[in-house]
Amino acid sequence: MPRTRLAAVALAVAGVLFLLYPALRPWADESTAAGALHAMSSPWWVATHIFAMVGFILVPLALLPVHRTAAIIMWVGAGLTLPYYGAEDFALNTIASKVADGQRLDLLDLAESIRFHPAGATMFLTGLLLLGVGAVTAAVATWRAGALPRFSAVLFGAGFALFIPQFYVGEAGRIAHGVLMLAGCAWLAAALWRQSSLND
Repeated sequence: MPRTRLAAVALAVAGVLFLLYPALRPWADESTAAGALHAMSSPWWVATHIFAMVGFILVPLALLPVHRTAAIIMWVGAGLTLPYYGAEDFALNTIASKVADGQRLDLLDLAESIRFHPAGATMFLTGLLLLGVGAVTAAVATWRAGALPRFSAVLFGAGFALFIPQFYVGEAGRIAHGVLMLAGCAWLAAALWRQSSLND
């Protein structure tokens, strides 16, 4: 399978994973101990965060045929973002599972300490900013190059640019962002697939 088609498949899979991440994530009021325990101890907490992590890995690989600089920027962004996702996914799930088993821990204090650890939060924010810059770079490059339809990367760029703000909206807003990520990845994937078909 040509590299462009592999990139299209990777983008399409990433889009589905970015939708499944908020759509299947267990939602509860995580500012309360009961809500945090319900969400973080669920196996779906682990699975859905893994969906996002795999999506972050696939997107930079898929951008190589689109724009090499954008792919490199997004690789760095993904590298800085993934440790935070890993900590939130596995550490919070482990802590919540211990609390669910009756061990005495203050889940809210532990969760806040993990989520807002200065180094972890700084890496996470920097990584997400670089992912946004990389996606917007790819969208601008796609627009200017004209090899793909001009609008084919606009939603892709917008989805990554809005990744940080979506953390500050509720469940419906985050699921809507997942839909935007799916649409952006799918549209760019379809454009890459068509281009590959024309070049065969």
